[in-house]
Amino acid sequence: MMKRTLSPELTAAVDARLARANAEVARQFPGDPATRQPVHTVYGGAHLFSADSAAKLGQLARAAMDEYAPDAVTLARALGLPGADTLPESHERIAELAAAFSGDARSHDAARRVSEPAWLAHTVHALVKRKLVSEPVEDFRIDFEDGYGNRPSAEEDGHAESAAREAGKGHAAGTLPPFLGIRIKPLTEELRARSIRTLDIFLTTLVEACGGKLPDNFVVTLPKITHVDQVTALTELLELMEPRLGLPAGALKFEIMVETPQSILTPRGELAMPLLIAAGRGRCISAHFGTYDYTAGMNITAVYQHMAHPVCDFAKHMMQVALAGTGVTMSDGATNVMPVPAHRAAKGGPPLTAQQIAENRRMVHRAWKLHYDHVRHSLVGAFYQGWDLHPAQLVTRYAAVYTFFLESQEAASERLKNFVAKAAQATLVGDVFDDAATGQGLLNFFLRGIGCGAISEDQVLATGISLDELRGRSFVKILANRKAAVS
Repeated sequence: MMKRTLSPELTAAVDARLARANAEVARQFPGDPATRQPVHTVYGGAHLFSADSAAKLGQLARAAMDEYAPDAVTLARALGLPGADTLPESHERIAELAAAFSGDARSHDAARRVSEPAWLAHTVHALVKRKLVSEPVEDFRIDFEDGYGNRPSAEEDGHAESAAREAGKGHAAGTLPPFLGIRIKPLTEELRARSIRTLDIFLTTLVEACGGKLPDNFVVTLPKITHVDQVTALTELLELMEPRLGLPAGALKFEIMVETPQSILTPRGELAMPLLIAAGRGRCISAHFGTYDYTAGMNITAVYQHMAHPVCDFAKHMMQVALAGTGVTMSDGATNVMPVPAHRAAKGGPPLTAQQIAENRRMVHRAWKLHYDHVRHSLVGAFYQGWDLHPAQLVTRYAAVYTFFLESQEAASERLKNFVAKAAQATLVGDVFDDAATGQGLLNFFLRGIGCGAISEDQVLATGISLDELRGRSFVKILANRKAAVS
């Protein structure tokens, strides 16, 4: 018998304290939600919203891609994809490469081994084209704030009702994007009455138009928060509305916008976001960073107001520290330089000159490159969602997301395969495999890659993970299940 000093009776109080603390940690930090997170949110003025807005945006995005990136090489060079400068000039050779990438998986893999840059360029181009047809918009926010402006009260009443009815039509017709929401005005002293009235009219009309339900993944967005009680007020308003609209308790969710200094630190120097999330009483599911209001609030001059500014990175790091493990998702802001041409041919007028066409392409490509770089900056910083403001930005949103995952897919697959093998070995010999966090990080990489369409389930299964394990979304559970299987 080994000698011990501490008896169970002596440690009972310590054990109880630890059990309470660990239970509290588990409650406060449940981990990432086991649900899909959209890669973007498209904001559009409420006065312009219609049941087929997502389809119209997709049509405009496809037209932009057809005109300014008709082939993979053009898109790759415009965005500066890895190895783009080595791609062939010959249109005949481009056609040959395109044919290789449209074949079966074996020819696809062979083509990748022959030319990684060509494989990446053609795969990204093909995936973007397919996405713009199948699901051009993942998340749309019907905007009654910056994208709408201040209008006469009767006019906003009318748009709140008409936008809700259009959403109801889209719900019935199946034309809404997978995620949908409304951004109200801030609950400041000047705008709180208008904001609450719009929220009331819209939700009342929407639930009626949808037959007593809400569209899937519906959310309310609260902007320009300067005090925790503004979040508490929205929570209480939604609690008041649910039973009166016949909705289940907790059905109405919201997201906060982080775009004021007060949403980072309180006047007492406390981190504001935990307080804001707590004020939501379980309803706050996401936090979206607002680049331009935040930089303006930090006195950054207009020419330097952009997503990659150091003050934005600081704020987003604070968001990450506050929200890590809570299950509240995060979104980055928007690029406000739009990919629009300088010249347009007048109806019935002369066609554009070759010089004008070339200038248009340069302008669009320059804006695309900026947007692509901003999205990449967000992805590297673990912000997997961002805002888009123009249909042509959908091209570079998906191009950046797909490139990000495809570039690392092969290395991540090998690493995950090795982790799974080591986990099995550790289980068999009775050791503890204590690097599950890295395994979870690799698993999360593939889950997000699958969610956005960059990676297929089959590619993940090749690492040795089963379909059930993949859908379980937990590397710790994979380890536990494999341990149970051999014990």
